[in-house]
Amino acid sequence: MNTGHPASWYAATATPFPALPALRADTRADVCIVGAGYTGLGAALALARRGVSVVVLEAAQVGSGGSGRNGGQVHTGQRNDQAWLEKTIGRDDALRLWAMSQDARAHLLALIAEHQIACGFRPGMIHARHRKGGEAEDAAHIDFMRSRYGYDQLALVGEAELADELGTDAYHGGLVDHGGGHLHPLNLALGMARAAMAAGAVIFEHSRAAAWRREGGAILVDTAPHQGKGGRVTCDQLILTGDGYLDDIAGGAARARVMPINNFILATEPLGERADTIIRSNAAVADSRFVINYFRKSPDGRLIFGGGENYRPGFPPDLKAFVRRHMLKVYPGLADVEVTHAWGGTLGITVHRAPFVRELAPGVRIAAGYSGQGVMLAPWFGKLLADAALGDRQGLDLLARLPVPPFPGGRLLRWPLTVAGLSWYALRDRM
Repeated sequence: MNTGHPASWYAATATPFPALPALRADTRADVCIVGAGYTGLGAALALARRGVSVVVLEAAQVGSGGSGRNGGQVHTGQRNDQAWLEKTIGRDDALRLWAMSQDARAHLLALIAEHQIACGFRPGMIHARHRKGGEAEDAAHIDFMRSRYGYDQLALVGEAELADELGTDAYHGGLVDHGGGHLHPLNLALGMARAAMAAGAVIFEHSRAAAWRREGGAILVDTAPHQGKGGRVTCDQLILTGDGYLDDIAGGAARARVMPINNFILATEPLGERADTIIRSNAAVADSRFVINYFRKSPDGRLIFGGGENYRPGFPPDLKAFVRRHMLKVYPGLADVEVTHAWGGTLGITVHRAPFVRELAPGVRIAAGYSGQGVMLAPWFGKLLADAALGDRQGLDLLARLPVPPFPGGRLLRWPLTVAGLSWYALRDRM
């Protein structure tokens, strides 16, 4: 089907969703939310359920940004591992952040079940080592998580066992997280949007929030003209989401700390009987490279493979060939398989990969910089922003204690300096 979303296997297999109007007049709401991805929709649903009037402004279409284009992988925990969190912010807050991540997982599964979202969640997440060695570190991590956090869903996987599981000898063992999983990311976003609208939230598509300002006791949000006409939302509180797609409306503090990068995915034709020999357990897989390869099977037996990224505006001209090179390093036996879809998306990263969740000004809050961990965390962070709008700041304040320094180099030099650093780590993957 043609949803109007950027072309991808997700868009081609999305559940039907109506086109929504653009904002062409002035309107009033208690809370205005910028961005109809996981965070914004999670906030809209939580607020609307509690009787708050909510308007969501989406620059393109529901789920058309990172929420509808990502790898669909559900990782447990925060983006930073618990050992790093303990060293950085202390054991007590690290424990609270772990509990938050478990709440986020339960919340995601409850959303899917309660609203009957047809996103095909499947359990299982394999972390594959691309270099020899590392077994001891993996074993120590498993023991650490079991003894210190009571998490018993991790298990070691040996090299031979992993080769049989994945159908490739490209890796040297790893671990499986039975608490992780994967799903159809665009269908998740569309399902959340249906739930939010059913609860009373109003979503405007093709309504890019261009600027906001205070006037008296209210916040005014102006949208860019669409087909010659824009609109304005007058609200009491403003929530900024959008991750790597946030632009100048987020302000200098966010722009200095959240940088967009592009990542790319392909889908093969159905593999037929060969699908039975690849990822036999139907788990998702992510490897240990700095620029990770991540892959899983679709319900109809395709390989959905993510690999490669760039750090500049625009995508490579031949995305199929760009990602296919990475896929064939893992699965050289698929050289004869047709790639039917290839697409790219933008995500926000931070220096330490910790999310940037802050109150930027009284009544103005932001969540961005998920650094690839947004499928599980973003819907819950949306709920936490909704809680803060209603006076419960506990979750927001905890996340605000995560260190998110600005990228080095200031406005002019942060891009080339960061690209140089990221490119060096990417080069190490190939050494």
